[in-house]
Amino acid sequence: MYEQKTKETDADVIEFIEAVDNPKKRLDAFKLLELFEQTSGFPAKMWGPSIIGFGSYHYVYKTGHEGDAPLVGFSPRKAKISLYVATGDTAREPLLEKFGKHTSGKSCIYINKTEDIDLDVLRQLIRQSIDFLQELYPDKK
Repeated sequence: MYEQKTKETDADVIEFIEAVDNPKKRLDAFKLLELFEQTSGFPAKMWGPSIIGFGSYHYVYKTGHEGDAPLVGFSPRKAKISLYVATGDTAREPLLEKFGKHTSGKSCIYINKTEDIDLDVLRQLIRQSIDFLQELYPDKK
């Protein structure tokens, strides 16, 4: 049976950010931590060894595969900062056009530094992503 690799952990978010080698990336991570917490309304939690996530949802795919994931999150990686907002939401495209310097991957958006992006647009992306995922995967508890 498949074992999900990225799970919520009890690791300390602040300790993780303080261990980021690049001083500029560390400052950006603290800025993003505050922005994501304020915008999402959820406390930061570590997911796996390197993703800072906010909130969570339970997904079930048509294949039967299921698991838990953060609603939104980020990771200050060595090369770029990864921003995790809902994939599959085509309504985010107009926001990405106004977002600033970034590239998009299959599951995230990559930025070099927070100065390259419009933080107000990031707030909109966070809120939109949470709404999209909560509608797609309503909490059945």
